[in-house]
Amino acid sequence: MMINITFPDQSVRKYEEGTTGLEIAKSLSNSLAREVLAVSVNDQVWDLTRPIREDADIRLHKWDDDEAKHAFWHSSAHLMAEAIEALYPGTKFGIGPAIENGFYYDVDTGDDTVISDADLPRIEKKMKELASQKHPYQREEISKQNALKLFDKKGDEYKTELISDLEDGTISLYKQGSFTDLCRGPHLPDTSPIKAIKLLSLAGAYWRGDEKRKQLTRIYGITFPKQSLLDDYLEKLEQAKERDHRKIGKELELFTFSQRVGQGLPLWLPKGAQLRERLENFLKKVQRQHGYEQVITPHIGLKELYVTSGHYEKYGKDSFQPIQTPQEGEEFLLKPMNCPHHCEIYRSKPHSYRDLPVRMAEFGTVYRYEQSGELHGLTRVRGFTQDDAHIFCRPDQLKEEFIKVIDIIHHIFKALDFSDFVTQVSLRDKEDKEKYIGSDENWEKAEQAIIEAAEEKGLETIVEYGEAAFYGPKLDFMVRDAIGRKWQLGTIQVDYNLPERFDLEYIGADNQKHRPIMIHRAPFGSMERFVAVLIEHTGGKFPLWLSPDQAIILPISEKYHDYAEKVSNFLNNYDIRTLIDERSEKIGKKIRDSELKRIPYLLIVGEKEAESNTVSVRRQGEGDKGAMRLEEFAAFISQEVEHQLSSIDTI
Repeated sequence: MMINITFPDQSVRKYEEGTTGLEIAKSLSNSLAREVLAVSVNDQVWDLTRPIREDADIRLHKWDDDEAKHAFWHSSAHLMAEAIEALYPGTKFGIGPAIENGFYYDVDTGDDTVISDADLPRIEKKMKELASQKHPYQREEISKQNALKLFDKKGDEYKTELISDLEDGTISLYKQGSFTDLCRGPHLPDTSPIKAIKLLSLAGAYWRGDEKRKQLTRIYGITFPKQSLLDDYLEKLEQAKERDHRKIGKELELFTFSQRVGQGLPLWLPKGAQLRERLENFLKKVQRQHGYEQVITPHIGLKELYVTSGHYEKYGKDSFQPIQTPQEGEEFLLKPMNCPHHCEIYRSKPHSYRDLPVRMAEFGTVYRYEQSGELHGLTRVRGFTQDDAHIFCRPDQLKEEFIKVIDIIHHIFKALDFSDFVTQVSLRDKEDKEKYIGSDENWEKAEQAIIEAAEEKGLETIVEYGEAAFYGPKLDFMVRDAIGRKWQLGTIQVDYNLPERFDLEYIGADNQKHRPIMIHRAPFGSMERFVAVLIEHTGGKFPLWLSPDQAIILPISEKYHDYAEKVSNFLNNYDIRTLIDERSEKIGKKIRDSELKRIPYLLIVGEKEAESNTVSVRRQGEGDKGAMRLEEFAAFISQEVEHQLSSIDTI
């Protein structure tokens, strides 16, 4: 029997039923067959060797496609597990997924064996040996009963627990060489494409993220089809270490953490607070220009508020627990979201259709209890401030308002030099709808509005099912930084559900009550995460308008401290942010240290400068700019800042 295979260009070819993606690739060209790593069949990524038994739309994936990398790294996780099982017999295995860059596997080697960093080269060597044997990845569908028997016989309680949660008829195994694993796939045809291997680090990971359960050893790794690709990646990894926002944040005295205050609760130091304040003021100005009004809401709310919104049902067990008050039965929660408070502000007075859209904005601090093992500098914290806003609009205003938010995010990204990004349309899981609230009708309308707005703006989009918020779909902006890493920053969400749960209304032109639609948006995402990404993107070399210190004055000896103070006072009158290095160090060391602090301008002062009322100017990373009179330098700096800000205003 023949089946129709439709390619991305909409051309159709006939193939025998049961043909595979690899066979289709070979029918097109032998060179393509050598490069292809996975195949999408009706938008699901499959093994290249899996038979296709009915008409299908397909896409063949080479290394540059995310789908190919996922299959490659998922296969590599299994290869690592095979190597570990060979080297450490009796090891039990948790989960081993592909991640954005590479893969990991959670393993339990028993109480008497500990895998350390020193063991990683040995595991790498074994992986290379096994990869060269070109073992095929073989898929086998298996009944739940037989799967439980198999892993129970191996004594692997982690796999039997996972199998217990699965439905019969949905379970598959993959085998390569001597290793068999519970897995849905997809995988490579065999191990031979895995040429370059590097195991990166070890970490502890509680089984299923539960701190009350056993801690497994998580081994991170990455692989590539060519050694040159691994070399490039490792070079970028070194750059990433140098750009780590935790390292630079400490060097520039931007923020700190305290065990006494609590894990995941950042403390902003004066320079960091100034940086953050300038970012907030920048966005506030943009928001005023787009008709937003600023509001302020408390850090806590009655538990019933979050029961109404649905946040307690979805997040209550994994969040900070209720705060008991002296009044019996009264419970408050630390605010996990700003949106319920904003709904109550909307409800505080009646609205006509003429009043809409209502746009309210807040830099609102929220609190979520992240597991301690998941905390990471400013990018994953327990208390953070969202640049939050909510738009309440009529159905006929939805697309226009959504597009205006896209324009705001474009403005911000251009102003801060985030030029490389894609947008992700995050939709409901097609199968598991239990984790969402609201009717199918409302979800379909919300999803369609996002898709149409993204198309109208010509955005480069990817679609991810299962990534929506529990109350609505969203458009997420995924930014690549200066060394190619991808970060999720801005987000826009369409919500038909909270207006229903809070019984929000407006009086329409027909004099009847209608339900508004709610748009949630946060162009930065959160101030903490955005600052972290900005630090790493710029390497701490901020644009002049944003830099905490715009110039540092370096007297060549103590004799010129008074003149340095005079220069500082003069420049401060022009709102130029300066500081003085009064240490008893040689001028060469002062210059080197100031360069490391990434201060844009270095002003050297000595006898000649004091006599002529000048400063000798150096630009960060560019060297000497010559001598300037104080008035001349003040005008020079002011002009550069004005140019940057006017460029931002005209974006």
